[in-house]
Amino acid sequence: MCGLLFLVTLIWPDWIEAVFGVDPDQRSGALEWAIVAVALCATLTFSLLARSEYRGARALSTR
Repeated sequence: MCGLLFLVTLIWPDWIEAVFGVDPDQRSGALEWAIVAVALCATLTFSLLARSEYRGARALSTR
C-alpha cells in the first residue's frame, strides 16, 4: 500500500486536491513531497521487515 501511494504521488502529485477537494499546502507541493518521502521510507522499512520474517521462517522450516 505504501509503495502504491509512493507511485501515485510521484505520477499524479495533485491527487490530494482532486480526491479530497482541498489544497492543504496552497499549491506549494510540500505535502506531496512529504507523502512521497514518508511512503518511500515506509515501503523500504516494511520490505526489510518482511524479508527478515521470511528468512527467519525459512530457517525454522529447514531444521
